[in-house]
Amino acid sequence: MVLMRKPALAAASAVSLLLLGACGSASEKAESVDPAETKNWAPLTVDSWATLAMDSERSKVEYTPLEKATSPWNICVSVPHVKDAYWLGVNYGVAEQAKAANVNMTFVEAGGYENLDKQIQQIEDCARSADALVVGAIAYDGLNSTIERIAAEGKPVVDVINGMSSPKVTAKSLVSFYDLAQLTAEWTKDDAGADPVKVAWFPGPKGAGWAEDGNKGFAEALKGSNVEIVDTKFGDTGKDAQSQLIEDALASNPDIDYIIGTAVTAEAAGPILRDKELSDKIKVAGYYFTPGTLEGIERGTIEFAPSDSTAIQGRIAVDQAVRALEKQDVALHVGPELVGVTKDSLADFDVNSTLAPDGYKPVFNVKAN
Repeated sequence: MVLMRKPALAAASAVSLLLLGACGSASEKAESVDPAETKNWAPLTVDSWATLAMDSERSKVEYTPLEKATSPWNICVSVPHVKDAYWLGVNYGVAEQAKAANVNMTFVEAGGYENLDKQIQQIEDCARSADALVVGAIAYDGLNSTIERIAAEGKPVVDVINGMSSPKVTAKSLVSFYDLAQLTAEWTKDDAGADPVKVAWFPGPKGAGWAEDGNKGFAEALKGSNVEIVDTKFGDTGKDAQSQLIEDALASNPDIDYIIGTAVTAEAAGPILRDKELSDKIKVAGYYFTPGTLEGIERGTIEFAPSDSTAIQGRIAVDQAVRALEKQDVALHVGPELVGVTKDSLADFDVNSTLAPDGYKPVFNVKAN
């Protein structure tokens, strides 16, 4: 069964015009594209929030990007890191959409969630030559003064993936990590059945908006159930950091039934459990999707992971920035529908919505023709 997010609250009209497909090599120049590689990403049914707030009313809309920009705008994209395949998928999405729109793109990454000051400096440096910014924030509140200064210059700022509290952002391309975690919690309850079970939970970096939302969604969905969270461990999404957290959790809670957390947590858990001969005792799930979770689901070492269509979120963010620059209608806050993936439902899942192609290397500059 393919699990979907709960229905939106109302229907709505379409968001815009026609799609120009955009997949190609990782070279810096915008190139012609094989339409077969880009089929079906748009028009796309997405969730649309009435305001920037995640708790505002939702509806379903059809999203289609602009065909091409009228000017070779300079778009700066800033993200926490590209250490894992999740952010590599974002890079793929923003780079391919920049090529499709025929705009220039500069991509910067801060090296990890511990490097907020570095991200601020990168954004300020990049903003000097940028017409618009797309930002995957390290901290929910940590970039507000920076975003306010850039917005005061009249430059659009699009919030992608992680979420920011700044009211000065122009638009958001992101889903609710509360919902992703809630969907994962619902799978856990279904999988456990009537048996009381114990979970070690790994939501991600402390203070990151997405991780805090995920932690809240997971905990609230399990209230009053037979699923007990016996350990919650926040931490960076690097593999070494998550591996150490798993080791610590197992040492403190040898009787757990599930390890559930970030995609990196799920990927790292497999070898650790195998080495400890616990693979048959402890089940593993992630609450978002990467190539590692895909491989784990295929192999049976990971039971479940929901996709938030990471690459498409990146594509939409670039389109929102271009729309804002060209004074076109901009969808204020949209995100792709969530899809829960198991081994049984894998054949129905569109991998291209989420992951970069095999062998993909991050693209740091796209130049318009």
